[in-house]
Amino acid sequence: MEIKTFGVVGAGQMGNGIAQVAAMSGLDVIMSDIKNEFVVRGLGTINKILQRSVDKAKMTSEEMDEVLGRITTTVDIKDMADADFVVEAAIEHEPIKFQIFEDLDKTCASHVILATNTSSIPIGRIAARTKRPDKVIGMHFMNPVPVMKLVEVIRGLATSDETFKTTWDLAEKFGKTPAEANDYPGFIANRILMPMINEAVYCLYHGVGTRENIDTVMKLGMNHPMGPLALADLIGLDTCLAIMDTLSDGFKDSKYRPCPLLRKYVEAGWLGKKTGRGFYEYK
Repeated sequence: MEIKTFGVVGAGQMGNGIAQVAAMSGLDVIMSDIKNEFVVRGLGTINKILQRSVDKAKMTSEEMDEVLGRITTTVDIKDMADADFVVEAAIEHEPIKFQIFEDLDKTCASHVILATNTSSIPIGRIAARTKRPDKVIGMHFMNPVPVMKLVEVIRGLATSDETFKTTWDLAEKFGKTPAEANDYPGFIANRILMPMINEAVYCLYHGVGTRENIDTVMKLGMNHPMGPLALADLIGLDTCLAIMDTLSDGFKDSKYRPCPLLRKYVEAGWLGKKTGRGFYEYK
């Protein structure tokens, strides 16, 4: 199936990054969100990132204009009727994702693949909200999308081989390296990453070390590019908590219990870089 128009539901941190790489690969892109201010902000982020590439002579102004010219924005999910493939990139909250997939299922042509960028929610659970479970799949990009090479491709129980191949090929078209994961809570990336971050929060909670020392140990001792607490701030502490809750609910294993300090920060609105305060302060 030829894909010419690519839909992205959600214009936030992940959504605008996915829209950017799709447009840079030559596809026409429809990027939607629930408010105009959100799509304007998302398009502004894409513009800033592309301008940096122009300033560094990695692309020309003409190429930048061509990429931006391929992106249209909307606040009406019904405009996804023109898309050949859609990725949902909303917040990690089941009721919101379920509603989006119900709406997309009614809006999009029957042959259109509906992918989710969920970082932990089982694909089969999302697919059950549609009448096309064979065309529902996980397409989990890493943050920041334009930079990170990995895309986890996750089959649901009913996902067809054709849907899987189309999604895999599309990830490669975007210049990414796809990796297959089976449909369990957290898949591969977050089943490993989030318990590590959660344990780092426990170390802070128990006074094992300061935030700086915890991150320094992991950066210099384990050669990680970022410490786990700084990485949690980048991801968003609300997202980290949502993933840990999904793991805990899915496996009923105490090792996935979210640290009380993580929950306390989220309840206080300290969500990381996006709110100016998480484990670190940002201005």
